[in-house]
Formats: sequence, C-alpha cells, structure tokens
Amino acid sequence: MSESSSTAKGGSGLVLAVVYVTALFFIWAFVTNLLDPLLKAMKTVFTLNNVEANLTGSAFFIAYGVMSFPSAAFLSKFGYAKSVILGLGGIVAGCLIAILAAKIQTYPVFLVALFTMASGVTLLQVAANPLIASLGAAKDSAFRLNLSQAFNSLGAAAGMYFGAQFLLGGEIFKENVVVTEPLRLETLSFVSNVYLLIAVSLAVFIGMIWLIRQKIVDAAPKMGTLVSPFTALTSKWANLGAIGIFLYVGAEVAISLNLLLFLEQKNIFALGAQEAGKLITFYMLFAMIGRFAGSAMLKFVKGYILLGIFAVGAMAMCLVVIFSNGLVPTNLNSTINLLGVDLPLTTGVIPGFAALLVGLFNSIMFPTIFTLTLERSTAPTSATSGLLVLAIVGGAALPPIFGAITDATGSRNLGFIAPLLCYVYVLWFAFVAPKAPTHAIEEGVSGGH
Repeated sequence: MSESSSTAKGGSGLVLAVVYVTALFFIWAFVTNLLDPLLKAMKTVFTLNNVEANLTGSAFFIAYGVMSFPSAAFLSKFGYAKSVILGLGGIVAGCLIAILAAKIQTYPVFLVALFTMASGVTLLQVAANPLIASLGAAKDSAFRLNLSQAFNSLGAAAGMYFGAQFLLGGEIFKENVVVTEPLRLETLSFVSNVYLLIAVSLAVFIGMIWLIRQKIVDAAPKMGTLVSPFTALTSKWANLGAIGIFLYVGAEVAISLNLLLFLEQKNIFALGAQEAGKLITFYMLFAMIGRFAGSAMLKFVKGYILLGIFAVGAMAMCLVVIFSNGLVPTNLNSTINLLGVDLPLTTGVIPGFAALLVGLFNSIMFPTIFTLTLERSTAPTSATSGLLVLAIVGGAALPPIFGAITDATGSRNLGFIAPLLCYVYVLWFAFVAPKAPTHAIEEGVSGGH
C-alpha cells in the first residue's frame, strides 16, 4: 500500500481498525498458549508418553498446513472483515468441542477441538498479519507488525499464566499422587470451565467486530477477486520466507510446549507443575519485552540486521541448555520469589533461565520474517500471506521431534538440538535478505525475484 492511499483512509476509522486488529493478536495468542499447561494436564490425566503428549501441539498446528490456502482464498474473495468474523467463530466452535471432549473423557476428541480452534486462528493470522502491516506507511510495516506482535506476546503470557492457574491446580498434579477417577474428573472439569469462559468472551467480541465491520472494510486494502494461493509457490522469496516461518515456529512451539516439563525437573527449578507453569510465563514476557524494544529499534535498525542478531542470541541460549546436560546442581541456599513462586536458587537456574530467555530472542523473528518476505515476494499479498501462515505448520512438526529426542536420550536438555538447527536457517535468511529488491506490501506487486 502506498503512503498516499493509507493517508487517504486516515482518521478514526484507521485507528479503530488498528486497535481491533491488534486485539486479535492478543486473542489468538491467549488461545494458542493454553496448549502449554494443557499438554501437562493431558499427559497426566491420560498417562501419555512425551510423543503422545506433544500431539496437542501437532493437532493444533497441523491446521495451519491444512487450512492456510483455503483461508487465503477466502480472504482474497470476501475480504478482511468477514475473514476475522469467521476465524473467531472457528475458535468458539473448537472451544465447544473441547467442552464435549471433557465430558466424554476422550483424548482424540480434544485433538479435534484443538484442530478446529487452530483452523479459526489460521484464518485470523492470514488476514491480520498483512492487514496490520498495510495499515499505514509502507516504511513502517515491520514496526507495526512487531508492535502488534508485542500484544500477541502479552496474550501468550496471559494464556500461559491463566492456564497454569486454572488447569494445573488440582491434587492430581501433586508429587507421587495416584491418578484416580475423581481426580481425572476434577481436572477435566477445570478444562471444560476454561474453554466455556473463552467461548462466551469471544462470542461477545464477535458481536463487537460485527458492529464496526464497515470501518475495517474501509480501512483495509481492497479485495474481492479470488486469487489462487498457489501463485505464492512461484515466488522464490515467498518460499524462502515460508521455510523460515516453518522452522522458527517449530522451534518456538517445541520449546514452549516442553518448557514446563523441562523447568519442573529436579536438576533445573525443582518445582511442582503449577509453580513451574507460572514461571513459563517469563518465556512470553521476555518475548513481549523483545517485541516492544524491537519495534523501537526497527525505527533505526534494518529488520534483517536485527533478525540476524536475535538468531545468534537464540542459538547461544540453546547451546547453554544443551551443554548443561547432566548438570548436578549446586544448592546456593537461597530462594527468590517470582510471580508468587518461591524459586530455590541452585546452579540449575542457569539452563532454566537460558531456556526462558529464548523467548526474548524469538520475539522479533515471526513479524520480521513475515514482512521481509511480503516486501520481496512477487506473488499477491493474500497468496504470500497464505503460504507464510501455512508454514506455521512447523509448530506441528517440531514438537514430536523434540519429544522423540527426549525419549531416545532420556534428556530434555538434548531436545533443544532440534530448535538450535532451526535458528541456523533463520540466521542464513537474515544474511541473504538484503540482496533482494523490495516493494510495498499490497495485493498487486512488482519487483522481487
């Protein structure tokens, strides 16, 4: 979109559209990051191994692989407002299926619920990422997307803390407790109540979106012509960016899903499930800090330079965790209170906080890879966005690999080898990005190669 066209839209309609779209980033992050405590709950209630438990992530993120191209086609034909409403409706439908799964106590139905929720989130992502990038001056697209992603991180942190508080509070999570039917029912009732609350809240938000849908239509880039999402496959940079998104999201989700299980270990934080679950909030709080700071830095630093620096930081944190494998922690005879949790201080906090700090370095990766790709792709924006959101399916592929490494080696530290290799590609992408010509983010594009 040119600066003149964005200015022409201007006014309160543009501001209101930005506010509502930014709220969407918070919403889908909140829903997505309930997965972390939910994995622990499902693993405990249904006595799953690491690979089976990680299917919660796979069921959610595989929806990106299945639904992204249909979502891109829907966006190109029906526009942003209808895409947002349908996406939110998909999340509500998934919440209702989760409530049913809790009632009938069936793990596979939970996986169907997560797939349904993620299908709605996929449509939101396909629409919201290019929408927020295009609402304003082209030169500030990476800044706007990083700023909205900062609220995404806030939603993620809120989802993690909320999930730990309300999904992991039962007696079933106490050490050496025998899993009985009453304890299972209690935990599943917690799950049911959480998703009922989300469904009701989103139903209200859908009503609010409906009331201001015309303002979104007026502020958004004009659509209305069905575009084949497969056209993105003809663009070199759309494909390179999709690989980057696939590996980055895979790394982030693999770490996030396994972080609670990693931190609660005796040689790391030595905490109960609920306490460790509260502390994984720092993973996304660090990401939020990084995105707010990154948004400011992108006013002065090229996106690909910042991306390269953060990729190196993420690799360094993974290496700290990996080389801490087999660490016998030294007790420092002290504690520190974080988020209401008394954390015993041992040398195990070093790999523990290294894992949490990966969130800081993850912070600007998704929005920066996204905008660097949109600016270089020769395919229409809706098609490129569809391909990039499809690549979020990496969140389904990497967690089982992380779990398989953990099961094979008996070490959660060594599971971090999988995300480490993903960050190597992100670093390479940052290195080659400045060599490509760029263009404004809009449905009809020119330039790139």
